[in-house]
Amino acid sequence: MKERHLGRSGLLVSRLGLGTMTWGQDTGPDEAAAQIVAFAESGGTLVDTADVYSDGDSERILGALLREVVDRDGLVIATKAAIRPNGRYDGSRRHLLRALDASLDRMDLDHVDLWQLHVYDPATPLEETLSALDEAVASGRARYVGVSNYAGWQVSKAAAWQRAWPGRAPIVSAQLEYSLLSRDIEREVVPAALDAGAGLLPFSPLGRGVLTGKYRTGIPAGSRAAAPRFADFVQPYLDEECARIVESVVTAAEGLGVSPLSVALAWVRDRPGVAAPIVGARTAAQLEAILDSEDLTLPNEIRAALDDVSDMSPAHQ
Repeated sequence: MKERHLGRSGLLVSRLGLGTMTWGQDTGPDEAAAQIVAFAESGGTLVDTADVYSDGDSERILGALLREVVDRDGLVIATKAAIRPNGRYDGSRRHLLRALDASLDRMDLDHVDLWQLHVYDPATPLEETLSALDEAVASGRARYVGVSNYAGWQVSKAAAWQRAWPGRAPIVSAQLEYSLLSRDIEREVVPAALDAGAGLLPFSPLGRGVLTGKYRTGIPAGSRAAAPRFADFVQPYLDEECARIVESVVTAAEGLGVSPLSVALAWVRDRPGVAAPIVGARTAAQLEAILDSEDLTLPNEIRAALDDVSDMSPAHQ
C-alpha cells in the first residue's frame, strides 16, 4: 500500500486507514486480529480508534493485538478524546489529559502517534483545549495532534492559534465524514484544512455502506440499515438523490470491471487534501474486499462524471 504525508507534517501514513469503531461490539477479538493482520500484511499502517468506542473495548482489543499479534512499531496508532462516556462534550484540559492517560493504559502504550480532538466543545475556551495538545506532545504521550468533526472556521482558528507561538503543537489532521454522498465539507472544511496544512482523514468514505450498492433493491438482512442500532445512521442516504449517485457508481464499476466499493473508495482517496480514508469493516472478509481497491486509479473521464453527478454546489441542487 502506498504512503502519503499527513498534511504538511513529516508523518507518513498508508493511504487507507483501518477504523476500529466496531471492535468490541460487532467485531470480536478474533475477527479484529484477522483484520489487523490482513491490513498490516497489505502495507497498511494507520489504525484509528477512540476512547469512547465500545466503552474503551476497542482500545483494549487493539492494545492486546499490538502486544501479541502485530508489530506496534510498524503501525501509526491514532486515538481521540473529548467526549465523556455519557455523551457530553468535554474539551477541558483536565478531562483531555486524563482521557489520554486512560487510553494509553488500555492500549498498554507509552505514546500514540496521533491524538485527535474528537469534537469541538463550545463550552470550553479553545485555547484551554489546545493547551492539552501541547502538553501531550511536550510530555511525549503523543507525537502529532489533530482534530475531528470540526467546522471550517474551527479548523482555521485552531490551526492559527497553534501557529501563533513557537513550540505549540501544529494541527496536522482533520477527520470528518466525506464521500460521494457527503461532500458538504468541500465548501469550507477542505479549503480550511488545505490552508492549515492538515491532512484529511475521511470517515464513512463508502457513504455508510450505501455506495457498495447493497441497498439498491432493498435492505438486506444483517446489514446496518436492518439493525435498530444503525438504521437511523444509514437512512439519510437511502433517498432518490443518493440512489442516483449509487447507480452512477455501479455503472462506472461495471465499465471498469471492478466493484462499486472500489470506485467509491478510489474517488474519495484521491480528492485534494485527502491523506487516508478511514475504512471500517465488521469482518476480515469485508476488509479484504476493501483492500483490493488499492490498485485502482479512476480514469479522468469517470472521475469527472462522478464529480458532476454528486456535485453539492447550488447550481446542482
